[in-house]
Amino acid sequence: MIPKYRKQFNREFSEEKYQQLKDILKQKSGIEPSFRISESPLFLTKEFENKLIEASDSIISQIKAIPSEVLQKAIPENCRVPNDTGQPHFFTIDFGICRNANGEIEPQLIELQAFPSLYAFQKTFEDTFCEVYPFLAGIRNPMSYETFKNYLKELIVGDENPENVVLLEIFPEKQKTAIDFALTEQLLGIKTVCLTQVKKKGMKLYYENNGQCVEIKRIYNRVIFDELDNIPDLKTEFDFREEADVKWITHPNWFFKISKFLLPFLEHQFVPKSYFLHEFPEDENLENFVLKPLFSFAGSGVNLNPTREITDAIEDKEHYILQRKVTYEPVFEDINGDFSKAEIRLLYIWKENDERPVLLENLGRMTKAAMVNVDFNKKDAIWIGSSNAFFTEE
Repeated sequence: MIPKYRKQFNREFSEEKYQQLKDILKQKSGIEPSFRISESPLFLTKEFENKLIEASDSIISQIKAIPSEVLQKAIPENCRVPNDTGQPHFFTIDFGICRNANGEIEPQLIELQAFPSLYAFQKTFEDTFCEVYPFLAGIRNPMSYETFKNYLKELIVGDENPENVVLLEIFPEKQKTAIDFALTEQLLGIKTVCLTQVKKKGMKLYYENNGQCVEIKRIYNRVIFDELDNIPDLKTEFDFREEADVKWITHPNWFFKISKFLLPFLEHQFVPKSYFLHEFPEDENLENFVLKPLFSFAGSGVNLNPTREITDAIEDKEHYILQRKVTYEPVFEDINGDFSKAEIRLLYIWKENDERPVLLENLGRMTKAAMVNVDFNKKDAIWIGSSNAFFTEE
């Protein structure tokens, strides 16, 4: 989409530089990335960036106008956590990079969530791209590393001692996002703690650090609560549904409230029409829609070609949506003349006293498969996997 920078990148690219990119990421984090790192960044126009921002601003305004009691309906009763907050601390929004009927490249909303994504990793990823390809420094995100760090530190650590703040996950060493945990620890000076290691005494929570019992005052939550039920024989001393004297960053209820549940409520030219399955109109053609469960992660349960037989067999229809299909446009040329498709996630934080969230970074995902999730890519393809977007006027 930006011929000048695409040509320069492809001209400078080599397998040696790709290996260098991965080696630096491993060196910085101490961990081998467990998801595929794309060889290439995304080059997008400032005009496209403006479309992303304008659409996001509209979506944020619409969400703010939705009554609290409507958002509360999104939370499954068995996943409701006490001491809810007025707004989330994180807001991320995914757009597919598509072509409209007039031949213009435009974003189309795919999904949104109030759950932390790979914030620390993506900033490091952007920096590393610029180290390996110095010409990228001229078009990088203007937010400095220090400013980025201060934003996250204020949000996650706040006024507490970092030792009283934990990144909470279930079996973190087994998660694909472990590299982000390691980089977050470096960035903020906090520990990653497994939910199974959290101790509860009265209303207070604790973890062990170097043989000492340390109180947990703030939780940077990376546990997807509804997935805990799928872990056999899981034993924990602390249940999310219990009252506890701790501050959530962000509160687990927001994982459900800002989710696919909201898609049928949103209207914008860059928001594909969506319906709850039980409200799908008779005059709409099912072939034009994608079936998605409300609460799933990393593309699980998505059906690109639903049939009436499939939808009729679903009992809990209010827990599914049908979203109008969009066509990802393959516009990112690789060194062999083949093209990849992509989507971009905008990573916002939302400070408690702010009216609107602040955009910190972006995350790109490239593919040559029918679905963008990296698990669906062919193993021998290039220009696929996790990426980062650079925006420029040229």
